Parts: sequence; structure tokens; C-alpha cells
Amino acid sequence: MADTGSFSAAARHVGRVQSAVSTGMAHLEAQLGVALFDRTTRVPTVTDEGARVLAAARRVLAEVDALYEVASGLADGLEARVSLCVDALFPLAALVELCVGFAAAFPSVDLRVDTETLSAVAARVVAGTATLGVTVPIGLPAGLERRALSEIRMVPVASPKHALGRQRGKLSSAALAACVQIVLSERTDDGVEDQAVLGTRTWRVGDLHTKHALLRAGLGWGNLPEHLVRDDLAKRRLVELRPAAWGKHEHVLSLCAIHQRGLVLGPAHRWVLDRLATLCARHTNRPSRSHATR
Repeated sequence: MADTGSFSAAARHVGRVQSAVSTGMAHLEAQLGVALFDRTTRVPTVTDEGARVLAAARRVLAEVDALYEVASGLADGLEARVSLCVDALFPLAALVELCVGFAAAFPSVDLRVDTETLSAVAARVVAGTATLGVTVPIGLPAGLERRALSEIRMVPVASPKHALGRQRGKLSSAALAACVQIVLSERTDDGVEDQAVLGTRTWRVGDLHTKHALLRAGLGWGNLPEHLVRDDLAKRRLVELRPAAWGKHEHVLSLCAIHQRGLVLGPAHRWVLDRLATLCARHTNRPSRSHATR
């Protein structure tokens, strides 16, 4: 009646006779102990109390609809939860876009996202604390299915204030070895070996953002994902180095999605896998703005 404007219109809307609707409303008012309609006017109008009851009823109906949606999804195989663990190399912008899309597509499914480094991603998938992982296929344990996502170019960089950042042209291995190389390293002793290390003096860090900050501070040189340093290179907070020992695209890593072999993936997991491939490629293959190479 609040939406249709009269008891007769409400009766037509629900396919009942007007007397049944009027009687039903009267019984409801008696049960609640409040007047929902002002009947002193020619056309009954909703009272202030009735408006508050109506708002509460609509909230209850929305929760009931959500309950039916959850139950229907579970009956169709929709998971209650998705847990994802990504390597620190994975573009943060792609991860955020993934989560935004997931929230819209699966509002009733809980999502857990963790970030780890190197072999720790696969370890979480093997242990079952993450159902999906995104990592580089270096030293992957047996028993995991994998799906290629995108390539990430690792760029050797240093601050323009650093001795290597002030040199032009190709840099000899001796020149690089004489300077501290900042290396992203495993947090445990049983992980994969350090990758692309030329320096005899190394500082080891356990996360990519610390490495990024130390390089920008001029404390050494090291490799970072191209998507992470594009803005730094364009604004000359970092400069790209040219090790004579490496080709231009020598250090390209392939990100892949992993999960336990034989795992039956529900619709939410399948959606995440499909979106991972699209978003990873989009955010890692964006054209770089021109920048100087030293």
C-alpha cells in the first residue's frame, strides 16, 4: 500500500481482494501495537511509525533475498571462500582491480589475499593455506598445476646519485661487483637460490618494497620489475643500468598461477584464474614512457 497508494491498488498488485489486504494490515497493526496507517483521511496514509516499520521490513527482506542467493550459489557449487597468495612481483594495480571485480561478481564469497616472496607462495599452496597462488616457476615442488600468465621484465637500476647511476654506457662485471647489490632473498634457508646476482657484496632484503626504497636512496644497485619502476625511470628517481654481461631482455620472468593437482575449482576460483591472466598481461605490458639508459 505504501508503494501503490491505496489498499485497492495494493490488492490488485498482489492478486487479492481489498478486504483481505485491509484485514491483514489491521492484524499486523494489532500484533505490532502501532498504527501503520492514518485512516482519518480520505485515502489512508503511512504514519511515521509505519514508515520506520516499512524500512525495517525492507532490510529484513533484503537479508532474506541474500540468504536465498547464498544458498542457491552453494547448491550450484559456489565456494564460500577464495584464498589467493601472490608473489611480491605481481603488479599491485592488477591485484586491486582483481579484488574490485571479485567484490562485484561474488558479493557473498569471502576473499583472502596474501603476498609472499619466491618459494613461500608455492609453500602456502602446498600446505593448503592458499587455494591459488601466483609465482615464478623457479623450483616449484611436484604436485602443482600451473597456468602461464604473463612475462615480467626485470630492470637493473640505481639512483642517479649512485656511482653506477652516473656512468654512461655498458658496465663491466667488475664495476658492478665492486658495488653493493641489493637482492630480494628467501626468508628461509631451504628456498630457491638468489637470482641474477653479479655483485660480490650484497645486501639481502625480504620484501620488494624495501628493496625499492633502498635503491631509490642510492644504497646500491639491483633488479626491479619494469612495471614497478616505470614512473621512477620517467622522473629520473632511478636510472636503468646496462650490464655488459646481460642482454637487453636477459632477465624476463614468467609469472604463473598455481594450485594443487586434482583440485576441483568452483566458479569463483575459475573467475579469478581467468581474470589473473588478463589483468597481469595488461599491467605488465603497458608501454613505458621514454627514459634515459645509462
